[in-house]
Amino acid sequence: MEYAENILGTIGNTPLVKMNKLTAEIDALVLAKYETFNPGNSAKDRMAVKMIEDAEASGKLQPGGTIIEGTSGNTGMGLALVAIIKGYKMICVLSDKQSKEKMDILRAVGSEVVVCPTDVEPTDPRSYYSTSKRLAAETPNSWYVNQYDNPSNAQAHYESTGPEIWKQTDGKITHFVVGVGTGGTISGVAKYLKEQNPDIKIWGIDTYGSVFKKYHETGIFDENEIYSYVTEGIGEDILPENVDFSLIDGFTKVTDKDAAIYTRRLAKEEGMFLGNSAGAAVKGLLQLKEHFKKDDVVVVLFHDHGSRYVGKMFNDEWMKKMGYID
Repeated sequence: MEYAENILGTIGNTPLVKMNKLTAEIDALVLAKYETFNPGNSAKDRMAVKMIEDAEASGKLQPGGTIIEGTSGNTGMGLALVAIIKGYKMICVLSDKQSKEKMDILRAVGSEVVVCPTDVEPTDPRSYYSTSKRLAAETPNSWYVNQYDNPSNAQAHYESTGPEIWKQTDGKITHFVVGVGTGGTISGVAKYLKEQNPDIKIWGIDTYGSVFKKYHETGIFDENEIYSYVTEGIGEDILPENVDFSLIDGFTKVTDKDAAIYTRRLAKEEGMFLGNSAGAAVKGLLQLKEHFKKDDVVVVLFHDHGSRYVGKMFNDEWMKKMGYID
């Protein structure tokens, strides 16, 4: 009989799916690494298991402890699933720009949810970075995950996502394209792929209001680049230690409007019901099309599921309010 011992045994080995209509103007073969097949419906399940197992091994996370993390929702979901199976409490700290669906889903799987304002500096005591650290200091027998600087984040993708993509493309991959937030996915996958073939190009998708693209190109952390944006899950106003800029060949920035519109187009034209960052990734892919040749194999990673955005990108009234559709 074939079965997993528990839900964590179903993480990984997600499919590659050929893209057709939306990428018709790109000469190369475009394949989507479809991470919503993970049980928590996102790529973050992979690193959630790895970070918790490594924390247990090092003694940072003790039996019956409380896991605390600042998250845009998906990492929280992955951590919550692991916490359920392993018997930990879970506190998720989110910024108020995250969708209501994400908050409701986290509560549904038993997490305590703390909501913080978006429009404050990272060092502000009200920010979700500062609040996470404060809660960890105040809560007995707790562990602050810190996915931004936790090396187990990138290591999870080095050990699983990268090898899967290499094997599924029979080593023919030429480009990897992915949205960048904590940096774990892009850095872990890039490290593995470039070890197999250093000619593989790695492209990060960034958003306006984030510092990544300019920092990569100039080495300057420009605070004038930072402002509030709508797109969820990618971009940062800090430089996470998990973003290894030396492994990334370039960034392209996508507007909030384009990300939202292409998220909807993915559902209606490809049958791919995906999250906000997937729309950004597809638009970024199209912006990069001159980099791809006929025989290239381009893999774009889609992080999460559309169910977390039904009140936003998939809601006509919200889209009209934002000025994204007439």
